[in-house]
Amino acid sequence: MQNILFNCCWAMKVIVSMSAMTTLILWNDAVCGGEIPQPEKIAQSTSPPTDEQEPPIEITVTGEILNQPVFSPFRREGTVKDSTRPVYVITGEEMEAQGVRTVREALHFLPGILPDGTVGTEVNALSGQFIRGSNSEQVLILLDGRPINNLGSGSFDLSEITTNNIERVEVLPGGGSTLYGSDAIGGVINIITRRPTEKVTTQAGVTFGAYGLNQQTINNSGKAGDISWVVGYNRTQADNNYPFSIPEANFEGTRKNNDTLYNNFNVKLETNLGKRNTLTVSSLYLSKDQGVPGGVPIPEPLFGQGYFNSLTDNNRKYTDQVLTDLTWNSKLGGGDDSLLTARVYADFLNTRFDNRSGTLSSQRRFDNEQTSYGIQTQHSWKFAKNQTLVYGFDYRNVSARNSTFNYSTEQQTLSYDDSISQGALFARYEINFTPSFSVNLGLRQDFSSLANGSFTSPSVGARWAISDSTNLRANYIRNFRAPTLFNLYGRGSTFVGNPNLRPENGDSYDIGIDQKLWDFGLLRLTFFSNTISDLIAYNFAVPVATYENIGLVRTRGIEAVLNVQLAKNVYAFVNYTLNDPRIKESVNSAEKDKELRFAGADSLNLGISYETPLGLYAGILMHSLGAYPTNNTNTESLSGYTTFDFKTRIPLNDNLILTGSVDNIFNQRYQLFPGYPDAGRVFQVGFNATF
Repeated sequence: MQNILFNCCWAMKVIVSMSAMTTLILWNDAVCGGEIPQPEKIAQSTSPPTDEQEPPIEITVTGEILNQPVFSPFRREGTVKDSTRPVYVITGEEMEAQGVRTVREALHFLPGILPDGTVGTEVNALSGQFIRGSNSEQVLILLDGRPINNLGSGSFDLSEITTNNIERVEVLPGGGSTLYGSDAIGGVINIITRRPTEKVTTQAGVTFGAYGLNQQTINNSGKAGDISWVVGYNRTQADNNYPFSIPEANFEGTRKNNDTLYNNFNVKLETNLGKRNTLTVSSLYLSKDQGVPGGVPIPEPLFGQGYFNSLTDNNRKYTDQVLTDLTWNSKLGGGDDSLLTARVYADFLNTRFDNRSGTLSSQRRFDNEQTSYGIQTQHSWKFAKNQTLVYGFDYRNVSARNSTFNYSTEQQTLSYDDSISQGALFARYEINFTPSFSVNLGLRQDFSSLANGSFTSPSVGARWAISDSTNLRANYIRNFRAPTLFNLYGRGSTFVGNPNLRPENGDSYDIGIDQKLWDFGLLRLTFFSNTISDLIAYNFAVPVATYENIGLVRTRGIEAVLNVQLAKNVYAFVNYTLNDPRIKESVNSAEKDKELRFAGADSLNLGISYETPLGLYAGILMHSLGAYPTNNTNTESLSGYTTFDFKTRIPLNDNLILTGSVDNIFNQRYQLFPGYPDAGRVFQVGFNATF
């Protein structure tokens, strides 16, 4: 295996000749790139299999990746090869083979994103997604193409959504405000849920694992006449009471108050209204009850990042979410080149955090209630053989109420109770001047109920296939993020919101190449520059701390992905993400030209797997994260870490599949935030039945 990897590295060096530093970067890339090849990347045999002979395999690494369906770069159905933007995908089959339980975990081995979060590695750990120097609040989360970000406090916790109902997840680095509006300043993550099957099918699964993991799932899907459906349920429970140590605090112990319980339901109903119209109603109910164990206090440095940590025995967090929408699709005219889509959606989010640790006078309950209503209408129209236009209108209204209850005084204090309305007109025009050269132009005008909330977002992209094996692409996008209700109107004992905040805004550039490597592999390389200005952050240099537009960050880096077939049924991938986010403007002069905290870690992923067309999968995967600072003056940092996982998927018969994994095989222990430990080596075993 070492010889194979050495040869891959040597090949990468020969492909691209650059300066010594860039060559070193590409060498690292060659040891870690691309989506994880899974059974879906293997073409089926042209002749039926027999008991004596496994069906022959076709080399389809290149074709299967480039022909993957994606929605987010176009706001319509398309493929990876047609996109001028780099986009990375993990499918439901890959998630099953990896033993992925939540969308947060699904992002673990993808390039272009640092998905490890900052508070742990458990199934319920709060997600954190950092893309091209952005934080979680600056990454837009879509569910089937429509936004679900929390505009009350920002971002969306991807650990809330379990994967039993997920068809694929797309990661689109570099922003997406032209098509999707606010919050897409760093990138877009689009979660695509399952469509109904033609035949009535039931899938049931059970998984057991380390530290009390106990998961049961069931999905039923089918079609009867003009009505089809998907109905499912996921229950996930875990204790997560693992031993850990924090050397900096001279601490050893067992993680307590770290249990979790999910109860998630999904429903999707589709009906055909004739041959040209479809009506779909879907709903997700997400419920999570979890302990909040806190972190170990770090005594040095004084008032450092982990100095104010505390371990808690009774703190709890409760989340209930309902995400529902009604969508009408109508094919206009007589062909398949004109699709009108209209959608209305409503989301309800309730989060309660109970701080029941310490004396009664310090105990609080924090309640956040959010209601969101939205409309999306768009027309995707291929009005000429070489020209496509997507245009439409978006509207979203979000109302949120945040309050604090004091258990000692039994008084409730309101932090904010307000709303934001956002509307937009958008259009994306694409023209293929020749079969090998295309250009797209986009423009979006957002309107907001906020005094400073309106914004114009243009974009331009180009793709040039200079040969059958080489494809060049380039993009520019103007992005923004409107302030949250908490930024604007939050009230606390030591801070106040600022209703005069301007939107954060950014410029994203990238240029890349997709290079087929003869008939056995694919290299995708992207150089990017992402600038975020008018950053919203606390200004502590005033009598009462408040949010202000006080910063500018410029991030430059590389996303490199390599997928290869090493031999029959043997696949490998390596991907490397280099981030260098630099603070260019700040009210604190000590932060200037320093690296932005958490967002600058370099990520290296590598995997080698054995896969057959019959569904057998066995793979060794490596994930490595470089060191990164935990404050913006770069006086504190955490060391990097490298973990190795073993994953397997074994079909026992036509209807029963055994899955298993051992994660962090060598029990590498590390911290994602000072004083917050990882879970160490963990295992799980599952059985999935289809009938």
